[in-house]
Amino acid sequence: MSVSISLQSRRYPEPAAMLRLIKPVTWFPPMWAYLCGMVSSGASFADHWALAVLGVILAGPIVCGMSQAANDWCDRHVDAINEPDRPIPSGRIPGRWGLWIALAMSGLSLIVGSSLGTWGFTATCFGVLAAWAYSAEPVRLKRSGWWGPGLVGLSYETLPWFTGAAVLAQALPDMRIVLVAVLYGIGAHGIMTLNDFKALEGDRQMGVNSLPVTMGPDRAARVACAVMAVPQIAVVLALASWSLPYHAAAILVLLLGQGWAMSVMLRDPRAKAPWYNGTGVLMYISGMMIAAFALRGLGAI
Repeated sequence: MSVSISLQSRRYPEPAAMLRLIKPVTWFPPMWAYLCGMVSSGASFADHWALAVLGVILAGPIVCGMSQAANDWCDRHVDAINEPDRPIPSGRIPGRWGLWIALAMSGLSLIVGSSLGTWGFTATCFGVLAAWAYSAEPVRLKRSGWWGPGLVGLSYETLPWFTGAAVLAQALPDMRIVLVAVLYGIGAHGIMTLNDFKALEGDRQMGVNSLPVTMGPDRAARVACAVMAVPQIAVVLALASWSLPYHAAAILVLLLGQGWAMSVMLRDPRAKAPWYNGTGVLMYISGMMIAAFALRGLGAI
């Protein structure tokens, strides 16, 4: 009882709860994609180290952190069912502090993004709008098992990859770079679908039509696997057609490894989805960096 009273009467958020709100564990994908973009641009890191460091910080702690805060604020009622120990439903971030943090970080994102030039600022604006469109009413694309994960996949992989390449090159990236970035963003739809398994019960109760809700876990897992695999096959074929057979072969080997991990996960999707994130997804993002190094030499092709 004393704990409950303490939480209800709290005026200011706990520092540890604020850190948990912006979920550092989620920062890695966009930071990694931004690094892939920088590598694929072919530009010298040494000549652009300040833009490189600032861009990675913007992609991870700032924009991604902002999106997590916005999502938790908009999802506070769902989280009260799925994960009541999260910062907002638990009361460790009281009142409207979750909203204020998300809005403040949105402003910070735009300020930092403006220092990355036209391409960096434009991409940042899109990222901020996408974060709110995903979580907030009346748009709330999260309600859709197709639009929601698709938007997140493009925001976490395609957008930072494009931004990293554009910022270092200070120009529109080669269309082959854009193509590969888009393909990996589409494939990330499947990764996001697997993440929806942990919120299955709460999503059902709150009307969030994720693919695990609308299709059931088994069918949704098969669809997620197909969505992850097909774009990677396209990347392999594209690299091979651009006279990059060794990079294409390396990604194909990683894709075959993912096929094995998928076969294990499909035996029990709800239980094995977290395991797949530590195996199959690791191979997925490894392929991203291989593709980035392949693209780095496109100027010589």
